[in-house]
Amino acid sequence: MLADEQSAEPAPAGQQSGPANGSPMEAQQPTSPLVRIRSLLPGLARAEQRVAKVVLDNPAAVARNSITEVAEAAGTSETTVTRFCKAIGVGGYPELRIALAADTARSEARSDRDLGGDIGPDDDLRQIVGKVSFADVHAVEETAQQLDVAVLERVVNLLATAGRVDVYGVGASAFVAADLQQKLHRIGRISFSWSDTHIMLTSAAVLGSNDVAVGISHTGATADTVEALRVAREHGATTVALTNFPRSPIAEVADLVLTTAARETTFRSGAMASRIAQLTVIDCLFIGVAQQHMATSMRALDATREAVGTHRLGVRADGRRKPKEGDR
Repeated sequence: MLADEQSAEPAPAGQQSGPANGSPMEAQQPTSPLVRIRSLLPGLARAEQRVAKVVLDNPAAVARNSITEVAEAAGTSETTVTRFCKAIGVGGYPELRIALAADTARSEARSDRDLGGDIGPDDDLRQIVGKVSFADVHAVEETAQQLDVAVLERVVNLLATAGRVDVYGVGASAFVAADLQQKLHRIGRISFSWSDTHIMLTSAAVLGSNDVAVGISHTGATADTVEALRVAREHGATTVALTNFPRSPIAEVADLVLTTAARETTFRSGAMASRIAQLTVIDCLFIGVAQQHMATSMRALDATREAVGTHRLGVRADGRRKPKEGDR
């Protein structure tokens, strides 16, 4: 056995978070096994990561190959391939082959071309548009497929009844955090978004048992966000993580974990497809909260729309074009 094959089985996401924790990747099997493999990849042993790369590079071929062929391609042992299958929640290699074959068939039925996400130096703008849109569409579809609705519902209930909601995110995730805060604020929910580390920590320190803290991090390893969520939890707030990797550090300080399913490549690392996937979950949260307070939410949306309506040039508060002088 290779030296790097020695590894303890990765703990489920947020295992240390107690009974309130939920992880969509552990609660239900995503439609695509590739989504699960990508999300768990950072937590796998090095030898298992090599097996994962073989699978991700050509899942259709792996569905046809024997376990010996896959082990040889990954430069490891059949035992490691079996351990990889267990680590991603598949009973064994035969089950993995069946899942990959089914996923390949679904992909081929959905589209006769896979534009991929890697943008080459010779791609023209038409190809770039095609690849970017293809990756974004798949990020939304795969996020929706693997999103644990039961966990989502628990988070919606928390946000709908919280005395205050703090949302933490830095870099590209800061824009997503601001979007959630703005949406909640528009329907009358007390909410704040923070991206400065010192303000995040001081804000987290004054939260209490009736408050909710939401940390957004694609990698789940952003130190500032993880630390703010930890402090919020220590002071009694319920903590929620939104990440692409359910076994990342942020899951360890979260009571509830929501996951996205975004593939990042070339120019897209941590900032593009991930943002689209995160916004998909944010929209689901917002609609769920607004639905629980439908009458109040609609009144608040009408009031805020009317308040800014006069600042739109050439249109009335209801969005229709203002009649020009001389119009009948």
